[in-house]
Amino acid sequence: MKNRIKVLRAERNLTQADLAIMLDTSRQTINALETGKYDPSLPLAFKIARVFSLNIEDIFQYEE
Repeated sequence: MKNRIKVLRAERNLTQADLAIMLDTSRQTINALETGKYDPSLPLAFKIARVFSLNIEDIFQYEE
């Protein structure tokens, strides 16, 4: 699954650690999300969308 987390984070001048704190997760999880090595759980996807004030579909794109 592709996502725009790295771009959205950079636009807001947030570090991976900053975003991890906001989402109550680890910096390693943020890194894995940004590099496409990990797909978030649904609750985490909702948290990410809330932090960026976007819909989940605006952040994540499903790839077949």
